[in-house]
Amino acid sequence: MFEIRKRRTAVAAAAIGVSAALALTGCAGGGSEPAATYDPNEKVTLNFAFWGNDVRADLYDQAFAAFNEEYPNITVNSSFLGFPEFWEKRQTEAAGGGLPDVMQFDYSYLRQYSENGLLLDLDPYLGSTIETDAIADNILGIGVVDGTTTGIATSTNAWGLYTNPKLLEQVGVAGYEGGGSWDDYAEWMKEVTTAGSAQGISGGTDWTGRIQNFEIQLRAEGAELFSEDGEPGFDKARLAEFWEQGAEVRDPAITIPQQRLEEIYPLSGFDAAQTASELTWDNFGAGYLGNLGEGYTELGLVAPPVTKEGAKDLYLKPSMLHTISAKTDHPEAAATLVNFLVNSPEVGAIFGTNRGLPASETQLEGADLGGLDAQIRDYEESIQDRLGDAPPVPIVGAGTLEEKFRQIGQELGFGTLTVDEAVDQFFNEMDVVLNQ
Repeated sequence: MFEIRKRRTAVAAAAIGVSAALALTGCAGGGSEPAATYDPNEKVTLNFAFWGNDVRADLYDQAFAAFNEEYPNITVNSSFLGFPEFWEKRQTEAAGGGLPDVMQFDYSYLRQYSENGLLLDLDPYLGSTIETDAIADNILGIGVVDGTTTGIATSTNAWGLYTNPKLLEQVGVAGYEGGGSWDDYAEWMKEVTTAGSAQGISGGTDWTGRIQNFEIQLRAEGAELFSEDGEPGFDKARLAEFWEQGAEVRDPAITIPQQRLEEIYPLSGFDAAQTASELTWDNFGAGYLGNLGEGYTELGLVAPPVTKEGAKDLYLKPSMLHTISAKTDHPEAAATLVNFLVNSPEVGAIFGTNRGLPASETQLEGADLGGLDAQIRDYEESIQDRLGDAPPVPIVGAGTLEEKFRQIGQELGFGTLTVDEAVDQFFNEMDVVLNQ
């Protein structure tokens, strides 16, 4: 189950577990003229929504406290959910025309919400309310859809492989060195699971439940998930081949059983110290350490397996962006909050790399990159030879397809779908998304 907490600077959000079609309503603010700045004498309340956990919520609390020292007239009410539930709620709100004023936003949904006119045009605020001198042009360009800026990247991150040194020491297995083939990784997981079986420790999780692992395999072959025009870069046979890899590693002698993952949700196997590795975005490290708790002080972070040596399969992406609802009653105050969250050195010191490496130089300067933060910076430097161009801005419906991929992965894990049935389900969903 997901979690919502009422915080000092937060209000509780209702748990809504339904998906709704995005309303084709709202209009982006706009014009090329600079926007007005907020009135410092006006009392303003902004609703802010993000996905995350208690660790990230505490960091946002600190950031809002620092923000209020500079802007005491702006009250920020924040709420958070797990990632899938966050987007279910946003879709429901979008259909009803009630998105929060400011949102932590995922790249995979940016085109969808932008083209539906649900996000504020930020161009009038750039260079004035939202400072841009410290943000590289290519990073600013991440938030541009059809020539309009609707999101500001907070940070960048890359796909990586986390390991748990404490668990590995406990079971007497050396850490994974990084890279290598997918078979190499499967063999390592099997070694860990064999050594840790009596302690309930597995080597990792079935990697075919994450669309990002499919993506980096495609990129190694010179393809993409989707082209700029929304054409898929794979056919049914290629997807079946990927999910068949899961048939080989879903063996409980290699990876954690799906039933155990369900029992510990919303924690992952890695969060719960039941798996010794996890393929994910590199900015997840702080959250992992927070959930692992006392006694866990370090993580390993290495490159994921590679399908073809020498491939440019990895890339830097915005770990998240900040966006503003097109219907906010306080666009100037909302833009002021976005600027603080993106550029403030204080926020850099508070978050470190919890949201990824800061995209703003001023925020990066404020971040004390020691420990895990420095490890993430060093990791991204270590994979330079595997970094290629970022893929096109995700197609409309990319987030829906990512979630469908995850759900199918769960069903494959339970054995309730065959690979052929899974492929047909995904292609049917993709056909609906691409032709809606």
